[in-house]
Amino acid sequence: MGKYFVIILYLLVLLFSYWLKYLNLSHLKRFGSSIPPEFEGQIDQALLNRARDYTVGNIKFGFFSSIFNNAVILIFLFGGILDAYNSWIIALNLPFIPAGLIFFMLLIYADTILEIPFSLYHTFIIEKKYGFSTMTIKLWITDFAKSIFISTFLSVLIISIGLLLVQQSPRLWWFWVWCFFLIYSIFIIYISPYVIEPLFNKFTPIDNKALEDSINNLMQKVGIKVLYDTLIDKMNSNETLSVLAHEVGHWKKKHILKYIIVTEVIALIASYIAFRILQGELLINLFNIKESSFFAKAILLGFLGSIAAFPFTPLFNYFSRKYEIEADRFACELTGEKEGMISALVKLSKDNLSNLHPHPLYAAFYYSHPPVLKRVRHINSASIDTH
Repeated sequence: MGKYFVIILYLLVLLFSYWLKYLNLSHLKRFGSSIPPEFEGQIDQALLNRARDYTVGNIKFGFFSSIFNNAVILIFLFGGILDAYNSWIIALNLPFIPAGLIFFMLLIYADTILEIPFSLYHTFIIEKKYGFSTMTIKLWITDFAKSIFISTFLSVLIISIGLLLVQQSPRLWWFWVWCFFLIYSIFIIYISPYVIEPLFNKFTPIDNKALEDSINNLMQKVGIKVLYDTLIDKMNSNETLSVLAHEVGHWKKKHILKYIIVTEVIALIASYIAFRILQGELLINLFNIKESSFFAKAILLGFLGSIAAFPFTPLFNYFSRKYEIEADRFACELTGEKEGMISALVKLSKDNLSNLHPHPLYAAFYYSHPPVLKRVRHINSASIDTH
């Protein structure tokens, strides 16, 4: 009975998310051809229609891929596949860590393989159609191979260390695993730009000396040294400085630090709850798994965790949007003018074919950044203390 309750709950969450997407799609079809006053003279009807069609295409693609992915998840968990897979791993009679590596890595590779057709379609059909991708099959294969290599290395490292901590500290592994992921998160935020990003992007000095001097003056307090060529190529100096000043605002307002503190406190609590649940056989009994294993319980707990986390999505995104508004204001104060930030936002929305008319409820639930029109209006209405 409990298993069917979980299925119903999961389907209700899915239906609610699909309803939000349907609202967004309907809202876009109704208002998507309307040019906001703030964009008059900066965007024409043809471009707005193109942005609408791009968003509609992505929403429909998202519907299809989501239905497929969730069908696979439900069949895997409730169709007896996880049960059989778990029994096969146990029958191998391997030590704890090698067994766990095989269990999780095969699932990771299976997920990667299933995602290939969707990645190809999105890259070579949708993104190519709207001019967002110049990627060739050869380059896609090269990047895919790099991502597989990096993913395998990091996954094996993370899984091995995690399982080692579980094995060596049966009572306190939840705390040590949390400590490990804290260190890993810091690595991704602060070290990845120097280690992983260069594998996919070429970093070169800025050619424009005047722009370089302006950036150095703006960045000297925070140590930001990477600037993507798309930003330089498509924006003038004032717009570029405004975008960078926005990023500086996140640092000066300690948004990243606040984010890390909040997420790590939640992660610590979640780790302890996971520890208590994984100690017992509740999940094994709930999902009718024949043979108990730590690995199967971890997968099932992750599934239930995704359901439990869903209602908190709008809360986290609310604070994320709040931080973006604060960073916009800081950028205007630091650069001494609003026009650069507004012009940059308009230009970015045009280049990215952004949806100017998302449904308010959809945006409240899913948008980590305020809709661009709302950001422009916030900047226009704000009283800026220019330096």
